Amino acid sequence: MLNMFSKIVVPYDNSELSKKALDTAITLAKQDNSIKLDVITVVNSNYTAYHYGVYAIDPIRKTQLEEANKMLKDVEQELSELPNQTNTHLIEGSPSASIIDFINETQADLVVMGSRGLSGLKEVFLGSVSHYVVQKSPCPVFIVK
Repeated sequence: MLNMFSKIVVPYDNSELSKKALDTAITLAKQDNSIKLDVITVVNSNYTAYHYGVYAIDPIRKTQLEEANKMLKDVEQELSELPNQTNTHLIEGSPSASIIDFINETQADLVVMGSRGLSGLKEVFLGSVSHYVVQKSPCPVFIVK
């Protein structure tokens, strides 16, 4: 029984490293059916406005949300095989702050995340997000590389 952790959060952006992080979290969750697993995806609305301009926000935001929803449906399919309580969450905002807010709100006791995320239109995490989470998280952060 893995009594040390009861709520695991996985920030997920469909990058190879976030897939590895999800696999790691699933492996941990399988050790104890009472572990709750939350997978979160953050669509960075600030990035869209800054890089594409005010007039491009709606179409790009719509595309980002559609991609994120599809991605989370795939994750839900993978999680459905677990006996554990699992949830996926789509959040809009700053990735760094949104992840920390989610950790605090859910009182998570472990974060499992990749060391880097995607870039370009599919960008959900910025290069410094994992560093920020390590610095600000109230719980341990397991970085997968």
